Amino acid sequence: MKRSSDAREAVLGSVRSALAGGQRGSADSIPREYRGQRHVEALPELFRERVAEYRAAVHTTDSTEAPETVLGVLERADARRVVVPEGLPAQWSDPVAEHHDTLGDRPRLSTTTLENADAVLTTCTVGIATTGTIVLDHGPGQGRRALTLLPDTHVCLVAASRIVDDVPAALAELDPAGPMTFISGPSATSDIELERVEGVHGPRDLHVVIVGDV
Repeated sequence: MKRSSDAREAVLGSVRSALAGGQRGSADSIPREYRGQRHVEALPELFRERVAEYRAAVHTTDSTEAPETVLGVLERADARRVVVPEGLPAQWSDPVAEHHDTLGDRPRLSTTTLENADAVLTTCTVGIATTGTIVLDHGPGQGRRALTLLPDTHVCLVAASRIVDDVPAALAELDPAGPMTFISGPSATSDIELERVEGVHGPRDLHVVIVGDV
């Protein structure tokens, strides 16, 4: 309680000083001893639980069964045209190409083509267990941001080894100068009368496939 009160007084003191035209302190004086990654016994299990809480579908598999899992997801989604970003590993992209019409993004796909695609298959850079979030930095296997916004179904392969505990741990894995997309569940909004509507700003269906031995 005392620490909270002290922090409040420190913040209010800074505000009063700024309003009075006081001199700003050096940025180096700001405490930055953020908590590091906590020890969590089973990050993939926590990640799976939190992703599901956001109404995303979660699948757990290994590298051998991953292609079959992805094909099953796409079949149940009735996805005929699937966007496959450049750089997606061949062991995952080739089986999809054998059973579906795949769309590459070189040359760039038009907005209309992306809107008419049924699904997109990507990897991600990191998954955050505490928040159930996948993070894309749009490198190989992830494509540019529009590829994961316009198709109605997003299937994302997440290597279990790329799951970290919390946001600070995830940021440590990312390039702060590059683009990042944080995705927690399917696109949804409750802007109108607090009624949840999915698919307004992005895919209505998000499938996260956790691959255990990659």
